[in-house]
Amino acid sequence: MHIVVCIKQVPDSAQIRVHPVTNTIMRQGVPTIINPYDLFALEEALRLRDTYGGEVTVLTMGPPMAEDALRKALGYGADRAVLMTDRYFAGSDTLATSYALSQAIAKVGETFGTPDIVFTGKQTIDGDTAQVGPGIAKRLDLMQLTYVAKIPSVDLAAREIKVERRCEGGTQMLKSRLPCLITILEGTNEIRRGSLEDALYAARSQVLKWSAADAGIDDLTRCGLRGSPTVVKRVFAPTARAQKAALIDTAEMTLRDLADELIAAILTRRPALEQELAFNGGE
Repeated sequence: MHIVVCIKQVPDSAQIRVHPVTNTIMRQGVPTIINPYDLFALEEALRLRDTYGGEVTVLTMGPPMAEDALRKALGYGADRAVLMTDRYFAGSDTLATSYALSQAIAKVGETFGTPDIVFTGKQTIDGDTAQVGPGIAKRLDLMQLTYVAKIPSVDLAAREIKVERRCEGGTQMLKSRLPCLITILEGTNEIRRGSLEDALYAARSQVLKWSAADAGIDDLTRCGLRGSPTVVKRVFAPTARAQKAALIDTAEMTLRDLADELIAAILTRRPALEQELAFNGGE
């Protein structure tokens, strides 16, 4: 079984700052990490490989420094890593990114064998769009299984996979054909610690570096800024709320008195709610 995992190197959101004057994100000096959701996708891919055999290829698109993220993925146990890096990719939005990655996945399939499963995290912590995974599936005509929480089984002979998918109000049990694309939720599994052997393998392994041409991309107008219709007008920090919290002294109150006090405070702040409740009660 051949599995491809798409990962992304992102700024550590815990250390991102917003410029006080321009209200833009200050990336200088902010350390980068593998997108946390992608780590769960990588672990699930490695788990399936360990169970059913095969290989795991890790793929990312980014600047040369993104090689660090790929070597970390190799250190977890991935078999090979491919870095798509080219000036034509700069400024890509989700539409251009999904196009470039889908072309590269097709090239990976031609070079190392057709993928049975493509994994992504459910979203990235910098963009939070959750659009790239489904975009790849659409371009490659793959069955897409989003927000997957568990993979109970894979039947390679029947070319089928069973997954548990989180949805509003519960969990869906789905069976799909292979190949497919899966976006993995956080907390799906426990991310392993790479072994010493994996660390040595990551240190001596060659990370394949593909330009746009190497990745089989022949239409450069669909990459980077030229292929990105999304325009970010500005980035800003939310305005702090000026309203202060009200404190209620509950020392001498019974539960009924406390409930009455809370309801009165809510209705004082939201008089329209009192009228709405009165209207509904009249019916």
